[in-house]
Amino acid sequence: MSSARPAPVFDMQTWEISDELFEQFRALIYREAGIALSDGKKSLFISRMAGRLRELGLPSFEQYYRVVTDPASVEERGRLLDRICTNETHFFRDPRQWQFLDDHVLPGFESEADGRGPRRIRAWSAACSTGEEPYSLAMALLNRFPPALGWRVEVVGTDLSTKVLNVARAGVWQMDKSTDIPLTYRKAFMLRGTGSQAGKMKAGPEIRAVVSFSRLNLNDPVYPVGGQFDLIFCRNVLIYFDRESKTRVVERLLTHLAPGGYLFMGYAETTTTISDRLENVGPNVYARIGERTPGAERPN
Repeated sequence: MSSARPAPVFDMQTWEISDELFEQFRALIYREAGIALSDGKKSLFISRMAGRLRELGLPSFEQYYRVVTDPASVEERGRLLDRICTNETHFFRDPRQWQFLDDHVLPGFESEADGRGPRRIRAWSAACSTGEEPYSLAMALLNRFPPALGWRVEVVGTDLSTKVLNVARAGVWQMDKSTDIPLTYRKAFMLRGTGSQAGKMKAGPEIRAVVSFSRLNLNDPVYPVGGQFDLIFCRNVLIYFDRESKTRVVERLLTHLAPGGYLFMGYAETTTTISDRLENVGPNVYARIGERTPGAERPN
């Protein structure tokens, strides 16, 4: 006769959470990540975290709060934030911005580099999720600035979530994602899976060689990304921050934006009311006021 203990069975009532406790979770998430959950996100919070409570065998959010606030529970706080973050992304998401990059920004970088020493382009995807954005950047940049012509391309992808970073580093996606990639890029930079990998595609060696990933919390006071970037993509993440946190993030990003560089934001985001150091030069594309921005044109 087996002595194994039966798995705990929890009634759905278990997943209720008081307004007071939800406020404590909200404060914790804000301190850790700068993400401001509204009062109306309580049901979303419960639905996303219930699975984690089941995994841990905890019968209530009260017990989980004690676990996640333990000073030694650094990894568990990371898992909490993993589940809170929305990680939707696509290759070449927001086509107008990619067109602006190709038509106005990259030609400017190209002309500025002519006869001016080392040819180097650095780009940072500051909320890279599962990697589609930094690999899109790598394809666009290598297509315009190939190493064979003496160019050095570097793309850095960072995210708060270790879970999505693991996916990004693997660089493997379902083949249906390929429809978001222009055919010429798909042929040049992607590999089609065969055998056990049929139905999947993998980032090819050329783009993998120029892309690196690391964990970074945009709520931290210092961003350990090293140096400045010609392009910073920080799209569809500031919508989860309140005004105070947004202002801090934008100012920190600006310390890593090279003169003549561009900051790309999501369509639901704007920086003009946050920083007077930026001007809109394209479809939610920003440059520092008073600094040279080669190739920039205000759209019609």
